[in-house]
Order: sequence, then structure tokens, then C-alpha cells
Amino acid sequence: MAAAGQELVSAWRPRVPGVTEVFHARFTEYAYPMHVHDAWTLLIVDDGAVRYDLDRHEHGTPLDTVSLLPPHVPHNGSPATPGGFRKRVVYLDSSRLGEEFIGPAVDSPDLRDPVLRLRVGQLHAALARPGDELEAESRLALVAEQLRLRLRRRAAGERHQSPVLARRLRELLDARVVEGVSLEEAGRLLHAHPAHLIRAFSGAYGIAPHQYLMSRRVGRARRLLLDGVPPGEVAPVAGFYDQAHLTRHFKKLVGVTPGRYRSRAR
Repeated sequence: MAAAGQELVSAWRPRVPGVTEVFHARFTEYAYPMHVHDAWTLLIVDDGAVRYDLDRHEHGTPLDTVSLLPPHVPHNGSPATPGGFRKRVVYLDSSRLGEEFIGPAVDSPDLRDPVLRLRVGQLHAALARPGDELEAESRLALVAEQLRLRLRRRAAGERHQSPVLARRLRELLDARVVEGVSLEEAGRLLHAHPAHLIRAFSGAYGIAPHQYLMSRRVGRARRLLLDGVPPGEVAPVAGFYDQAHLTRHFKKLVGVTPGRYRSRAR
């Protein structure tokens, strides 16, 4: 693990089914802008605290909290204490938690449960030890089971679905992550004025369409870097104009440059 000022990051993809990335970081001043992930974000904070907005509601992360942020829903994050924060994150794909749980997770993303918090910490310890993949998979199975049980109990009260137009635009952006789509073309395809598209999408998700698309591209870039693709080759494959374009948005959303991120990837 290497430092960038007072920032520390480590990222890797373990050989554990369902885990797309493990990300450990310490940030003293860095604040995440609004962005999205295409995976579930299972987060614990070891030092300090994080405050974040999810679906336009403010949340926080005390030490006994496990935070579960659903995919495709915009959120940000910033230090809530003077010394910053140290966090550990596991990104999970839909094989562990399906999209039917997104609504319940949006309603209550922070789980105050010291036992669950301990189990997530044990999962991270196993994920960090090469050769202990079976233990990590076993611990993940138990953690995911607890999460599903909690989310099912909330599902009966699942709240509103995204407006149809906003959802259709999101699906279009998801299908065009690399090549992109102009607002004019999106308007023709969805039979709506571009300005109305922006208002509908921002109103439903709390983030502008271009911010959503850039978050998806950065997520794709992270996966490519963890696969060992050199940073100089990632930009066009992930949908960025050039290396500078990738670096600017990657550092904005991840806190470090693609080169530093890849150098600390295991």
C-alpha cells in the first residue's frame, strides 16, 4: 500500500465468486462527488466516519455500522471527522444480491449491527489472505444471507419505482456505456425533448445523465485495471476520449489516478 499525500489505497479482485472488487482506502480530505456503481457496495469504516447522500437523503457511518449501497443509485461521500476516514469495501455482483433488493436498500442503507459488522470485518481478513478463498467464500455466503433476510423484511414496504422515462434513459445509458449517446439521439429514441430527459433523470436519480454515464465508465475502467490492462490502453476501451480524459474523471471519482490505482492492485 502506498501513500499519495495522506491518501492510502489498495484494490484487488479476489478469486471469490460474486466479488467484483475489494477496495481499502484512507482519505483525509478527499470527498467523492455524486456517482454510481454497477455493483453493490458493502462498506465498513474502521477509523473516523463518512457522511454521504443516497437518493437525496443524508446518512452516516458510525463504527458499529455496516453500510449497503445499492447499484445504479447515486451517492457521494466525504469525511465526517477532522482526521478523515479509513474504510474497507467489498463490491458484490447480482449473484449475491439481486436488483429486487435495490428499493429496500435505498430506504435504509445503514445497518446498526455489531455482530454483522464483526462478520464483515472477518470477511475482509479472509479476502486479504491468498489461499484462503474457501474461507472468504464461506464468510461471504453467511454475510449475504443475513443481508438478504434483512432486505426481504423491508421488501413489503418497497417504495416508488423510478419514473418510466428516467428508467428508460438509464437503460439506454447502460447499453451505451462505451460508445455513449447524445441527448438529441436519446430524445429521438425515447420520444422526449432533451431538456425533459434531463429533468426526469435528475429528478428520479439525483444525478445528471452525463454524471451517471461517467460513473459507469469509471467503473468499467476499474475492472479493466484490475484485469491487468495498462492504464494507457484503458481509456478507449472504457469510453473515454483519451488518457487525460480518463485520468481527470477517474481521480475525481476514485481519489487516485489510474496509474496509482493499478500499481496498488493485487
